[in-house]
Amino acid sequence: MIYAIIGDIHSNYEAFTAVADEIRKERVDEIFCVGDIVGYAAEPILCIELVQQLRCKTVAGNHDCAVVGKFPVSYFNKSAKEAAIWTSNQLSQSYKDYLKNLPLIEKWNDITLVHASLNRPEFFDYITTLADAQLSFDKLNTSVCFYGHTHVPSALFLNESSVRLDKGHVFDLNNVEKALINVGSVGQPRDWDLRASYAIYNTEQKTVHIKRVKYNIISAMEKIYKAGLPGENALRLGG
Repeated sequence: MIYAIIGDIHSNYEAFTAVADEIRKERVDEIFCVGDIVGYAAEPILCIELVQQLRCKTVAGNHDCAVVGKFPVSYFNKSAKEAAIWTSNQLSQSYKDYLKNLPLIEKWNDITLVHASLNRPEFFDYITTLADAQLSFDKLNTSVCFYGHTHVPSALFLNESSVRLDKGHVFDLNNVEKALINVGSVGQPRDWDLRASYAIYNTEQKTVHIKRVKYNIISAMEKIYKAGLPGENALRLGG
């Protein structure tokens, strides 16, 4: 089976459509989304609709929860908070209901999806240390978990109680007990590569490839400014 995994779209429709076009060429069997469809950028409705059109199996991110009152915006910085409030005002009740009903954790065959951490997923803790990773490995009962939240692609592997970090772009899951794979961000990458990020998982080869896609960053930035959203949200797209 071939799976595509996306996440942290953050209302960036320019980036999302570019990624969707590439995924269609891959002829994948399923598409998974690790959350944060909305937040930061200017086209939340179009991004929600495209997730639905692609029939993505999706979990909730902290921004998805914030715009429907399931996560306090007081945890956000000023620009993220303003975007969450603005986004909430743009969405009709049907879109809010969709976001509100997204699960925190989803499983499909031998795959687990979560936005941030399997340890206390409702708190959206970051996995930034090997100790953080171990807490999620302790909760993981499938061989691989895909997540996002940091907007930086990476892999964490568990073997014989030892955790190893891999910051490359091709991950070999053969001879690995368990793996936590961060797929990066479609809509707001934070690893000094401005291209949109997503992952392709080949279950037969047991490999995960992080793919990068160019998109019209200037157009996405202009839409943020035009919407009256914080300028910082636009500037982050340009590095």
